[in-house]
Amino acid sequence: MSFIETIKEKAKSDKKLIILPESEDDRTYKAAAQVIKEGTADLVLIGKAEDIAAKAKENGVDLSGIKTVDPATSDKLQSYIDKLVELRAKKGMTEEKARETLLNDYPTFGIMMLKMGDADGLVSGACHSTADILRPALQILKTAPGAPMVSSFFIVDVPNCDLGENGIFMFADCALEQDPDSEKLAHIAAQCADSFKALVGADARIAMLSHSTYGSAKHELVDKVHNAVEIAHEKYPNLSVDGEMQLDAAIVESVGQSKAPGSKVAGKANVLVFPNIDAGNIGYKLVQRLAKADAFGPVLQGIAAPVNDLSRGCFAEDIAGVVALTAVQAQMQ
Repeated sequence: MSFIETIKEKAKSDKKLIILPESEDDRTYKAAAQVIKEGTADLVLIGKAEDIAAKAKENGVDLSGIKTVDPATSDKLQSYIDKLVELRAKKGMTEEKARETLLNDYPTFGIMMLKMGDADGLVSGACHSTADILRPALQILKTAPGAPMVSSFFIVDVPNCDLGENGIFMFADCALEQDPDSEKLAHIAAQCADSFKALVGADARIAMLSHSTYGSAKHELVDKVHNAVEIAHEKYPNLSVDGEMQLDAAIVESVGQSKAPGSKVAGKANVLVFPNIDAGNIGYKLVQRLAKADAFGPVLQGIAAPVNDLSRGCFAEDIAGVVALTAVQAQMQ
């Protein structure tokens, strides 16, 4: 059973209500139809009911039974406006601004639904930028209790591969933290360890990646990753984390034994923490396209409620997969 099939089985065991706010995008409708068929979540689409019905017909899908919410006619609009003003008054939020935002920005309306307990999770980003999703999530939902930051990861499932966790890897951070310092890299590693255990069901073996292994190169970029490993060992002593490490040393056992003898991670890593967003984003897309791997994400971690972003190049199947992941995150909370 593939990773996403396992996640979908978990999602079906305790169905959650997930918001799809991008009712203007055709992929949303195809994904919604797939989610209904697979039974992985209950869904709510945000938009005018007649527009949603017309788009569903245009895409040849039957979405009868799916809940729709039109912000303009919602009986909860005023309570959402009041709460948004309360949360953002110090930043200049007025009732007029709140009303305009909630009527026209469907992802923000969806995040208010989460804040008020009217849904369990949200998936967006097919036609919105990461900033458009993350900004209201952080402003309204805030970080989870005890979370020092918000980061993101992809689950990459490589076919016919016995590396990592039988071909399953977690890549971080490929979408959010552009150039994390050593302390942030250590936090990302710790967050990924929890997420990997919860979603994959295996213990994380974390490689902090670099163009150097154990000091084979000298540069401040190498120092950043090396220092991150030391911080992780100090702050999170139970983590199985090592580095700095080149990619081949991290995942190929023979190379790991040669370049990092004695390491408990080298050659066995299933979680790859990249030194910056350039490396991470390029890395996951290379594996996705060249190895024909399934890549699910970016999945956000550290937010007080499950909100997940999508790549704007995603397919409907990707959206359906992230819905299932979001539902499982909601179960965990």
